[in-house]
Amino acid sequence: MTIHIITLFPELFAGAFEHSIIKRAIHKEKVQLHLHQLREYSTHKHKKVDDYPFGGEAGLVMTIEPILKCIENIQAGYSTKIPVIYLTPDGEVYKQSIANEFSMYENMILLCGHYKGIDERIREHIVDREISIGDYVLSGGELAAMVLVDSIVRIIPGVLNDETSALTDSFQNGLLSHPVYTRPAEYNGWKVPPVLLSGNFAAIENWKQEQAISRTKLRRPDIL
Repeated sequence: MTIHIITLFPELFAGAFEHSIIKRAIHKEKVQLHLHQLREYSTHKHKKVDDYPFGGEAGLVMTIEPILKCIENIQAGYSTKIPVIYLTPDGEVYKQSIANEFSMYENMILLCGHYKGIDERIREHIVDREISIGDYVLSGGELAAMVLVDSIVRIIPGVLNDETSALTDSFQNGLLSHPVYTRPAEYNGWKVPPVLLSGNFAAIENWKQEQAISRTKLRRPDIL
């Protein structure tokens, strides 16, 4: 998979992409990540990529030309159209099923917004899908792009050491994950549920399912 990220601040991604699962995925050649500095596509003498909105409103809007030029430059290297995903607070709320879908893509472009957002004509004519990571506003789309990349890359086959691990994560089956425990079996008087130590795998699986349902009812009844 190849992910292109269009951003005004490519340096923000250094820490996120140079450690842990994403770093492993890059080394395993399961994913290629390309950062594109949007200002390089500006024809303005000061590499400006924003302007005041029509209609008289505070704030700035990212202009059409550099965004379109950058996307066209990326697209020129491919024979088929690459999906363009725009990170925006008013987009479709991101969830695990979308991450699963995106993990099947061969290529994608993530467009990070800033200021008041991007010129609406890019959204109307160029963007294929708009994604929000929650009902709040960030300073830019970079953090949202990092969230998408991490959630997508970790479920690409071959990235995790044990691929079945991702299948038992919260939301994969429409439920929150069951409680998990590890050694020691007792600490400070706190004990692991006996069923997990029983060796009865059928009973353990039933317990996990019951706990997942119970936890989801309590914490996230909206997803049941």
